[in-house]
Amino acid sequence: MRILITGNMGYVGPGVVRQLRAAFPDATLIGYDMGYFASCLTHVSALPEVQLDQQIFGDVRTISAEDLKGVDAVVHLAAISNDPMGSRYEEVTLDVNYRSSIRVAKLAKAAGARSFVFASSCSMYGAAEDGAKTESSTLNPLTAYARSKVFTEKELEPLADQNFTVTCLRFATACGMSNRLRLDLVLNDFVAGAVASGQINILSDGSPWRPLIHVKDMARAIEWAVTRDTGVGSFLAVNTGSNDWNYQVKELAEAVAAVIPGTTVTINPDAVPDKRSYRVNFDLFKSLAPYHQPAVSLQEAIVELRDGLSAMNFKNGEFRDSTLMRLKVLTGLQETEAITENLEWKHKLSKLSQTELESI
Repeated sequence: MRILITGNMGYVGPGVVRQLRAAFPDATLIGYDMGYFASCLTHVSALPEVQLDQQIFGDVRTISAEDLKGVDAVVHLAAISNDPMGSRYEEVTLDVNYRSSIRVAKLAKAAGARSFVFASSCSMYGAAEDGAKTESSTLNPLTAYARSKVFTEKELEPLADQNFTVTCLRFATACGMSNRLRLDLVLNDFVAGAVASGQINILSDGSPWRPLIHVKDMARAIEWAVTRDTGVGSFLAVNTGSNDWNYQVKELAEAVAAVIPGTTVTINPDAVPDKRSYRVNFDLFKSLAPYHQPAVSLQEAIVELRDGLSAMNFKNGEFRDSTLMRLKVLTGLQETEAITENLEWKHKLSKLSQTELESI
């Protein structure tokens, strides 16, 4: 089996590569990534990409049919990955996350691929105070990032058929330690604050609901989706997470403080209400993938982040202005004129074999 993983050099990608290599040891794994965050390594002893057979540095906006030749499955992670970046680069977000996703899927189908796994998001439910949302609930995307996921799912559905399985994993908010850690995620932000300064500063009033999922459990779900049973249909959009991981933001902060003694929690009672509040029902995913259910607990995720940051000697109380925030990385690349205003590299991208990766 030949699997192409786009966006493999981001936050989720290293765990996905590790999971797929363990699950399919004889598979040919190919990474395809723009490389924005390739240097953002955290607490690693070896480059995560050494588990690949090949790494292609490329822009999904210009991916070619040749790049997809002979591919059996595509795991499509590549995206402008959060709301701050989506707000700053709204048109680019729609181009990368939506238009390019459809293009990749069409090229994959034409090349004979049988499975397309799309990293979608529960954020498409938006403001949802009236109970846990199911896959049939009304979508209410409030940001460019969320809208891009809705648009993509809608246009992926008619591409699916008996020879081309499409699975849209509507992931809860990611969290947990990674070889390319991001701190612009709610739980990761709280643990970083507790470790660096003993303080968690909640930017909202703490009341919004967020479902969470650990990056290791995202990788487990992706493994399932690559070869899932098509008995439920060639197209599937499924909430991916656990009912036990629906939390209010203030509950997450309190959980971190309980694990890291001496942590103080402050909220902003004058904050503008955060409309991005939603609880999600994950019953369908539990019924379809009983052997690939989330296995990491909230406490385990917090402890892992604490220990990982401590091992990095992390002490930056101003981490929200650091390169552990993805928007900061992109703006830094623009300031040095390495990338254009459309987030395109000004130099030519290339391909690396496994031997070349191991020599880095």
